[in-house]
Amino acid sequence: MMRGEVATETDRTAAAAGGPAIAVRGLVKRYRQTVALDKVSLDFAEGLVHGLFGHNGAGKTTLMSIITAQGFATAGEVSVYGMRPYENAAALERMCFIREGQGYPNDAHPKDAFKIAKMFYPNWDDKLAAHLIEALAIPLNGRVRRLSRGQNSAVGVTIGLAARADITFFDEPYLGLDAMARHIFYEALAASYARDPRTIVLSSHLIDEVANLVANVVVLDHGRLLIDEGRAALLGRATRIIGPGPAVEAFAQSHEVIHRDTLGPYAAFTVMGPLLGADRAALAAAGLASEPVSLQQLVIHLTRRAGAPGGSPA
Repeated sequence: MMRGEVATETDRTAAAAGGPAIAVRGLVKRYRQTVALDKVSLDFAEGLVHGLFGHNGAGKTTLMSIITAQGFATAGEVSVYGMRPYENAAALERMCFIREGQGYPNDAHPKDAFKIAKMFYPNWDDKLAAHLIEALAIPLNGRVRRLSRGQNSAVGVTIGLAARADITFFDEPYLGLDAMARHIFYEALAASYARDPRTIVLSSHLIDEVANLVANVVVLDHGRLLIDEGRAALLGRATRIIGPGPAVEAFAQSHEVIHRDTLGPYAAFTVMGPLLGADRAALAAAGLASEPVSLQQLVIHLTRRAGAPGGSPA
């Protein structure tokens, strides 16, 4: 396994065979006239890192809140290891939900938050917590209300990783961290997962930063499930074709184009579908180049396609 990568497609298939850690069926959440979740059904396979992506308001936080019994569904069902999570200590004690702007009592100190978390989570990892406290420069004796946004985020991600819960949700808590601190978090997550595989859900707008960490990609769009697919399989469904505009346009005639970029006489089209031997030969004959599409760009393109008139789920 490459450093920074925590799962493969083979891992995904094997884990899924044991049943999902979380099963969501027909989940609906309405806030008056707003539909936050629209008949969402999916499984989060046990023992994998899942990426949960989508624009602001897509329904990501609502979904995680309902799974962790911090919100109520209008319709549909959720089960965690086969149990309904509401008022169910057996299910809730197996989950940890860390979100951006995690709240703590104003008079509390970070050391108090860690002490309480250690009592609540039986698999607490003292060594990992100590490493992150030092690496992220968390002021243990400072009052929470005086912490910077980055320091508050550091407390949250430390609890989320050190808790070693069977299921951990990270809802953008690392946005307050600078680039170096996020790198420390990603490395710690990969190392901790390698030692102790478990189910982790990463919700993030920084898709390319977490791309190598996730095995499965889930995308919500306006409350609907748009994508639920293994990362490698998803990335294999699109290619970027680059070269002189007329030649790229001619090649694209026989392919589904989901995005077009032009710069003067040159063009770069993103096309769906695998490139076969005949396609490769046509590219070479036309003097065109091809390259992989990043996960972030692919998610953006597919989301825009689904939102266009006549668009369909990816």
